[in-house]
Amino acid sequence: MTRWSITCGIMICTALSGWAQGADESTRKAAAALQKRGVNEIIFATRKVDGDGHWYANFSYSSKNPKRKYYHDGGQLSRLNVKTGKVTHLIDDPKGGVRDPQVHYDGKKILFSYRKGGQPYYHLYEINIDGSGLKQITTGKHDEIEAIYLPDGDIVFCTSRSNRFVQCWFTRVANIYRCKADGSDARPLSCNLEQDNTPWLLPDGRILHQRWEYIDRSRVRFHHLWTMNPDGTNQAVYYGNMHPGIVMLDAKPIPGTQKVISSFSPGHGKKEHAGYMTIVDPRNGPDDKTMAQKINKDVQLRDPYAISTDCFLVVRDTDIRVIDDKGASDMLYKLPAELARQGMKVHEPRPLQARKRERVIPSRVNLAKSTGTLMLQDVNIGRNMKGVKRGDIKKLLVIEALPKPVNFSGTMEPITLGGSFTLERVLGTVPIEEDGSASFEVPALRSIFFVALDANGMSVKRMQSFMAVQPGERLSCVGCHEERGKTAPPGVRSKAMFRPPSKITPCPGPEIYDFPRDIQPILDKHCVACHGATKTAKGGPYAGKILLDGGRGATYSHGYWTLHAKKLVSDGDDANGNRAPRTIGSSASKIMTLIDGSHYKVKVSERERTLIRLWIDSAAAYPGTYAALGSGMVRVHANATAQKVLNERCGECHKSGGRRPAVKFSPEITFNLTDPEKSLVLTMPLNGMVRKVKKNGKMVDECVKIFKDAKDPGYQEILKMIQGAKAQLDKIKRFDMPGFRPNVHYLREMKVYGILPADFDIAKDPIDAYKIDRKYWESHWHKPVKGAIGGE
Repeated sequence: MTRWSITCGIMICTALSGWAQGADESTRKAAAALQKRGVNEIIFATRKVDGDGHWYANFSYSSKNPKRKYYHDGGQLSRLNVKTGKVTHLIDDPKGGVRDPQVHYDGKKILFSYRKGGQPYYHLYEINIDGSGLKQITTGKHDEIEAIYLPDGDIVFCTSRSNRFVQCWFTRVANIYRCKADGSDARPLSCNLEQDNTPWLLPDGRILHQRWEYIDRSRVRFHHLWTMNPDGTNQAVYYGNMHPGIVMLDAKPIPGTQKVISSFSPGHGKKEHAGYMTIVDPRNGPDDKTMAQKINKDVQLRDPYAISTDCFLVVRDTDIRVIDDKGASDMLYKLPAELARQGMKVHEPRPLQARKRERVIPSRVNLAKSTGTLMLQDVNIGRNMKGVKRGDIKKLLVIEALPKPVNFSGTMEPITLGGSFTLERVLGTVPIEEDGSASFEVPALRSIFFVALDANGMSVKRMQSFMAVQPGERLSCVGCHEERGKTAPPGVRSKAMFRPPSKITPCPGPEIYDFPRDIQPILDKHCVACHGATKTAKGGPYAGKILLDGGRGATYSHGYWTLHAKKLVSDGDDANGNRAPRTIGSSASKIMTLIDGSHYKVKVSERERTLIRLWIDSAAAYPGTYAALGSGMVRVHANATAQKVLNERCGECHKSGGRRPAVKFSPEITFNLTDPEKSLVLTMPLNGMVRKVKKNGKMVDECVKIFKDAKDPGYQEILKMIQGAKAQLDKIKRFDMPGFRPNVHYLREMKVYGILPADFDIAKDPIDAYKIDRKYWESHWHKPVKGAIGGE
């Protein structure tokens, strides 16, 4: 039974049920534990949970279908009187959403995210604790969530205004920003390609948050705790980055200690951040696994808040619980059955009380600058550097990982074949001094990483994470993947310290490589005579079962697919990072030894070698534009007649196993959707296939023609199948085909971001996909603030 009233335009619902009507022993114990520690009221949010299942899928819409929302109607912001059990709803919006409340330092108002009924976006609001004075802080066509107050009066929050999508899913990314108390002067603190979220302040003033990222490594294993100063400087790992396989979320300090409590959500994370409540003690550094102690066995707990060293607020679905440091749990509050039946869940309980402000860290940002400075003491110091001799590393290749404006898949296609999920931009190189030191400028607020190069420009060691600097920031590191708990050797005075920072020297060639445009012409010139689909004076066809022509397969070109499938290039393969020296990149790519003159005297020019080397070390991508996403991919479908031909003519050697064996070929190499008559599935059977047969007790080679000639009905049936796929590709077009247009979702998002004008006709207006892509990622660049001297 409830009573409804209106106060200052805000709906107030006061639940009449409370402890006075009866509370079980568990509830009384939970209430007593809080009251003993001075907590008399708590606030919490109530909302529905999306069924997607990913821990980050809880706002905005799907890239593939804007009607698919990752939020649902129904939201409340409520106060619970711990002593009486009375619940007062400060916000009750059956068509809206409420999340992430935080109480102000004075205990008199609440900051929270609110999606008003009928509106698609969460924005930041404040409200007085009595339900009066509702005030909207942020606006715009983006979401703002997980906001916290800063001790200097500003606000830190997570937002989708960073205009990017998850690299391996259909949802938007939220990065960390800060703004004034009124929402003005919003600027990014993080520039991650993936989620930086659940920020919270440590007592020393740093922001503790979860960072999910993968630069040429596993998409599902690296989401750990990081810190930064409230101005975005000094970004550093806090705990767990060397121990993949856990998502560390919602970390908050435990009063009177250096410890934090966090939800350790197993694997790639559970829905709504559910996991094991874990106490982390950072005093042994970020890598000591024994300093993270799980205190409960129930993996469905979430939203921890530390009241004391042995008392924590948590949530389990529709319950607010109080647990101790041994995991003993008592239920404080249970959502009414009617709301639970509607799919509502409880979220984010916090004590409603005044609290002490954290330390204010002076800003080191100079918004008038476009760069920051990085000082590296010794590139030879670090983990997993065995075999690297002092002097081996001569330069650092500086690469920028580019955010994705949209995404349509959980895998990499068509950007790479099992490698990177994103395009990477070659910025250039900086020198390493004889003592291993370096000092150089890097562009501010970009996701930057490095490849250590030898005297020949070949990769020695690859960074599979990223770093970022704020405008005007000066940042230093000891070495290459060095242990974070170790400092530089005493008494060392690096040579790079005594000279001005280097500027990045651009490399020859494009900044972003496009395989058909930049690499395929080199293969055509030097390789296709032998490794093409037809016989030439030099050899072939398909010499060594290597096909390097530019014919199009179902998703990739023949040459691109072959280089990766045959392990002729070595790039990231969705595995763990920090590889051993010379095991990834150009130095580990066999193609580099096949073009140096030792393979049938094939020797490319120095420029051609450089292009191939830099293409490999910048992720060896297929397209050079994100406009290729979700387009230009076809399925080569064999109807019953064509499948019968394949089974009868090719089944002796190529039939697969299973309950219904059938001949299947890779659509990337067997079919040529540029010139169907040059498809291997036609040319090889027509010219004769060499196979082993037993004669006179010995295995000998025999040449067998599968098709009599091009008029063979079987040949014609397979040709018709491939021609059908070609016609489909000619209609939808791939990024490297004349008349190509990106798909409607890519263009829609470019209009949302303001890259394309609002009146742009998606179906008709001309477009240069490469120029639009460049305009998109340039839109993220920090623009120096004229007249800014320093600080905020």
